[in-house]
Amino acid sequence: MMRTKTSPKKVTKHRKVTKNNHAWHRFVSREIAIDYKTCLYFCCVMIFYCIYLAFLHIYSASILHMIEILFTAYIIGYLQVYVLHNFDEADHIGKWEVFSTIICSTLYAFTSYIFNWFDKHPMATLIFLGYMAFCYWCLYLANKIKRNLDTKLLNELLEDFKQTTSKENEL
Repeated sequence: MMRTKTSPKKVTKHRKVTKNNHAWHRFVSREIAIDYKTCLYFCCVMIFYCIYLAFLHIYSASILHMIEILFTAYIIGYLQVYVLHNFDEADHIGKWEVFSTIICSTLYAFTSYIFNWFDKHPMATLIFLGYMAFCYWCLYLANKIKRNLDTKLLNELLEDFKQTTSKENEL
């Protein structure tokens, strides 16, 4: 069998396609992360909002506020991924992560005040700010635990693969 040489044009074209694929995969991965964060933080805010309403003996939530909360979570999700470098998925909590948590929690509190989610009640807004900081910390811990479990599982799979291939090589 005779091998044919690949022309430099084909190699360059292949590299461009591969670079485009990597960029596309990175984009899709970021968009999925934003959707994931939007759902998580929307639920966190809605829990607080519903508890606040229950304390006031109001047992129905405003759909308008729900839409505002969803859009706020989506916008802050974009901020987290593209500007603040996924700080809630960091390996450790440092100055940057604390700063980013304060920024995002403050944005949620400011938005809640502007859109009147808690009747512009200053104490409710301050408690909400602390609650959101606590949510960021909890989700950081959940992400860290999941990452550690995934690492452990991958290491076990790698060990199994090494043992399987070494047995096959002996045969």
